[in-house]
Amino acid sequence: MQLTDYIRKRREKKNILLMTHLVLGYPSFEVNRQVIRQMVENGVDLIELQIPFSEPMADGPMILKANQESIEAGTTVKDCLEFAAEVTAAYDIPFLFMTYYNILFKYGVEDFFKKAVAIGIKGFIVPDLPPEEGAGFLQLAGKYEIAPILIYAPTSTDERMRELAGHARGFIYCVARRGVTGKQTDFDKDFNLYMSRCRQATNLPLAVGFGISNKEDVDFLTGQADIAVIGTRTIRLIDEHGAAAVGPFIAGLK
Repeated sequence: MQLTDYIRKRREKKNILLMTHLVLGYPSFEVNRQVIRQMVENGVDLIELQIPFSEPMADGPMILKANQESIEAGTTVKDCLEFAAEVTAAYDIPFLFMTYYNILFKYGVEDFFKKAVAIGIKGFIVPDLPPEEGAGFLQLAGKYEIAPILIYAPTSTDERMRELAGHARGFIYCVARRGVTGKQTDFDKDFNLYMSRCRQATNLPLAVGFGISNKEDVDFLTGQADIAVIGTRTIRLIDEHGAAAVGPFIAGLK
């Protein structure tokens, strides 16, 4: 099933979907396993697997730290691909790779697509690759039927949003505010206007991330977005309270 079709079918039964994010190898692959199991058992609909990179420019201090510590612990792209193969085989929800273009470039872009297809990855989020520089990437995404997830920001013009929508598949990732991940987002009339512009620019489902951290945030997004993205909050939770805290947290978002 195509990613967009999965999201729309799932949305027929749920007012809003949840997508979670974790950095592979942080704090360990064993903890990643425990966390993913709890996420799936408590109703997460999609999971974003971040392959660590040394300069994750879109990420705030918490996820930057997770990237650095995973790399320092010896995590390799090969390790991440093997782990992804394990979890896609174990759980019947879509998994996506989030990383930066240098990872794909060094691996070999088409080889990376071939491997991702083989292990069942449904989409790529590559925040440092605008479509003007990614023609080959987008062509391969079509060839291998892996959704290229493109990103809207509050600074995007209506024209830019429509242009990005023409290249995107799966869903659009709407950054809730300027800046990097991890900071709290204030939802106000400007945000409502932004979401209205996003809706007008595309027929694809909309995911909202950056600063989504509690049930109140998810409730606010219900009716405006199709997917709420929880990232930094779960990583901080694992750091402070351990992997066992993730399940109750996810359950409490519904």
